[in-house]
Amino acid sequence: MDAFYASVEQRDKKEWKGLPVVVGGPPNSRAVVCAASYEARKFGIRSAMPCYQAFKLCPEAIFTPPRFDAYRKVSYEIREIFSEYTDLIEPLSLDEAYLDVTENKKNIPHATTVAKEIREKVFHKTDLTCSAGVSSNKFLAKMASEKNKPNGLAVILPEDAGTFLANLSLSKFHGIGKKTFEKMQSMGLQFGKDLLTLKEEELISHFGKMGRSYFYMARGLDDRPVVPYRDPKSIGVETTFEKDSDDFNFLYTVLDGISKETARRLEKKDKKGKTLTLKIKYADFTNVSRSITSERVLFLASDLLEQSSSLLASLWKESPGQPKKVRLIGISISNLNGNNDLEIDDGQLKLF
Repeated sequence: MDAFYASVEQRDKKEWKGLPVVVGGPPNSRAVVCAASYEARKFGIRSAMPCYQAFKLCPEAIFTPPRFDAYRKVSYEIREIFSEYTDLIEPLSLDEAYLDVTENKKNIPHATTVAKEIREKVFHKTDLTCSAGVSSNKFLAKMASEKNKPNGLAVILPEDAGTFLANLSLSKFHGIGKKTFEKMQSMGLQFGKDLLTLKEEELISHFGKMGRSYFYMARGLDDRPVVPYRDPKSIGVETTFEKDSDDFNFLYTVLDGISKETARRLEKKDKKGKTLTLKIKYADFTNVSRSITSERVLFLASDLLEQSSSLLASLWKESPGQPKKVRLIGISISNLNGNNDLEIDDGQLKLF
């Protein structure tokens, strides 16, 4: 979907059409931008940017809080359209998904035709635009989807993938972030063709296990299947404060609210867990986390609050003198329903 949250807001509030809209926290706050309309993006506003910075870039922008219920409703409508064509749907978020239409329900021979039909139906049903990428694997399809945004369709044929990637800046590669790109630049790597000059072992030595992914990316290779459902590895909530705080009572109150929201999400997913992780980001942007694993399952808000506040108290005791001010606090529950993989999932709900 194109600037999904912001586009929903502009659709539902006609007077905002064509204006810079920022979905997130209030202006001059340190809550982050969830989404920015294309009009706001022209000023340099991007997702995950602090709202106070977005306000500096565009003081006339309209700042509005997120309405996740509205976004979920539209997401379900779009998913219903997808399911008319295939059951192999891998959601990445409310506004993005991979579809495998190699064998589709309507026996349409060309994936490009499927993409065109889906885009038309999405617009007809939701009055929102979306962009589609069509290719032979997930990586190339993702790259194609970014090519003609907004409201565009792009196809990367297997025989064209090499040329397309060779001349593309590595900053545009899905999976290569800003820091990694800067490191690559320092190594003289600027375009996809530059990655081709390094052996797989060399890339691994420079970038760890991601080096192997970069080796295959440069060649347009990706054998990952479209996975219709992934069991969550963790469920959690975090929030960023408008003002840093070293008030333990205030942080306890915030944990109370976060615990209740996490319990609600666990109930919705029908999950229980044994490991609770407390995450803290201080005013100087340093991060610290503490975890505790219980012999009994955790899912009640009261238990989550008890465990998280206990971890917070321990952190407080570790701080000599005046505790550092806190910018962000969050909790997550992992080791879900007996799952021993304690990796923290990125898809946490963020409160503003």
